[in-house]
Amino acid sequence: MPGEATPAVPGQAAFAVPDETAAAVRGEATPALPGEAALAVPGEERPLTREWTPPGPLDLRLVLGPLRRGPADPTFRMVADGSFWRATRTPEGPGTLRVAARGDRIGARAWGPGAEWLLAGLPALLGADDDPDAFTPHHRLLAVTRHRRPGLRLLRTGLVMESLIPSILEQKVTTDEAYRAWRLLVRRYGTPAPGPSAAPALHVMPDARTWAMIPSWEWHKAGVDTKRSSTILRAVRVARRLEEAAAMPLPEATARLELIPGIGPWTSAETLQRSNGAPDAVTVGDYHLPGIVGHALADNRHADDEEMLTLLTPYEGQRHRATRLILLSGRTPERRAPRMTPGNIAAL
Repeated sequence: MPGEATPAVPGQAAFAVPDETAAAVRGEATPALPGEAALAVPGEERPLTREWTPPGPLDLRLVLGPLRRGPADPTFRMVADGSFWRATRTPEGPGTLRVAARGDRIGARAWGPGAEWLLAGLPALLGADDDPDAFTPHHRLLAVTRHRRPGLRLLRTGLVMESLIPSILEQKVTTDEAYRAWRLLVRRYGTPAPGPSAAPALHVMPDARTWAMIPSWEWHKAGVDTKRSSTILRAVRVARRLEEAAAMPLPEATARLELIPGIGPWTSAETLQRSNGAPDAVTVGDYHLPGIVGHALADNRHADDEEMLTLLTPYEGQRHRATRLILLSGRTPERRAPRMTPGNIAAL
């Protein structure tokens, strides 16, 4: 709650507002963002603000895109004026963040108890801790794609559960099924995001206690089988311990998450790519990725995980970045088999 002295979450200090940015966060004189005039309603909560200059080219769509769980994600929205909205649950409470490019600078507005935490973490969120120059392409496709996408940086949210839960929902089902489950559960059990009345109608995902209280039949109605719902329930019981992984090196963070039955290498990698900005968190166990990597680097659309890892060996330490570039290259094998048939356990 605002004003309460809550214990610091490990790694939270990395998002504390330093003295030199405190004025920017609390200031009210930063230039208006595109479309902001329509959001100003007398009597409504005024946002905290911050302006930040990235260290190099920055493409907000590429950087923030991994946070979006489908076109109707209730926690994330891109609007026509080019701004990005994100609603999340921070260690300080719910918060809403609006980010937009202003020339070579980034302007941000934030609302709610988590506003200051979100603005303090803005540079990390947008890849300030990432080092694209650490990547050396050994394949022409990757060299060309990196040249064409200079604004790609790997984000870091500093929040584990917000990426872990939707990643668990995505286990062994189609993306449409997973997106539907996330959408239904967040809208039903989350809370309306703080912010102006003219903002997109976003929701903050439920807290750990609320996830734990969801009845079994509601998981069923959302199309979530017992295996995935049980994994989420095990995770939220130790949510605080899992959040500590955001401040750990990749091997230790991976081990921490995979202590939970039902969380394996695929889920931990998908989570830590977002929460930790881990450039080497390569996704193994994926239905499509090995064939995409094999096709791009060795013209072998039938590659398995073992061959994928062999092909990515030259990029040790940067394997996640390599796969992001491959996916952005557009060089993916033509589909020769029917798509997975979506399940619908809610109808059973």
